[in-house]
Amino acid sequence: MSIHLDFSGKVALITGASQGIGAEMARRFHTAGADVILNHPDLGTTRADAEQLAAALYAVRPDSAKVVAADVSDAPAVQRMMRDAQTRHGGIDFLINNAGILRDRTVAKMTIEEWQTVVDVNLTGVFHCCKFGLEIMRDGGAIVSLGSISAFHGSFGQANYAAAKAGVAALMRVVSREAARRGIRANAIAPGVVDTAMVATIPDAVRAEMLKNIPLNRLGTPAEVANVALFLCSPLASYVTGQTLEVNGGWRG
Repeated sequence: MSIHLDFSGKVALITGASQGIGAEMARRFHTAGADVILNHPDLGTTRADAEQLAAALYAVRPDSAKVVAADVSDAPAVQRMMRDAQTRHGGIDFLINNAGILRDRTVAKMTIEEWQTVVDVNLTGVFHCCKFGLEIMRDGGAIVSLGSISAFHGSFGQANYAAAKAGVAALMRVVSREAARRGIRANAIAPGVVDTAMVATIPDAVRAEMLKNIPLNRLGTPAEVANVALFLCSPLASYVTGQTLEVNGGWRG
């Protein structure tokens, strides 16, 4: 028996969709038939990257990919993004909260700004997107937010990141209860070490130590995380909500 996921007629809004896991999420949801809205913060090359990805998806299926700039830590910007999605698409079916940043430093050396900036994007940004996203999400939809292995293991130098990602898991449990009456499910994914540009900045010696804690003895791929998001948004996960799925190669370091 084969299982085919068909998201035709569905709309997925993916934050931080210009690079890495977010970009792969966009590709996978688009391949499954969904129209995708690619959010980016308009920093560095994110606009160009998102537009290039949207053009590639558009070439496969016309009028199926849109790009929107919004800093998820900015509540009015997120509200405008959601209202635009409602105007253009009549609402959304899937919200993928992927946007995230790192500002690693030990607690003793971390600045107040480094703490607040990470919490503002990685946790408050998820709250903003859920708050305003639920206003335009169609009943029976799904929310998937990116947590992290760091939330469980308290990675050295990641007090801000780990705390924010632990908050994401708790937030999804609350949203799952509050949105259940509308048939909307909310879950989190906690990736381990995934081979992205962000992880590439980790020193080789640290990466080697990480691999020692991974039974599968390799880094994960963006596609492996994106596939779990597809599952969580699909009818296959119709009785899964309020959960955090670890996608980490068996890491129990």
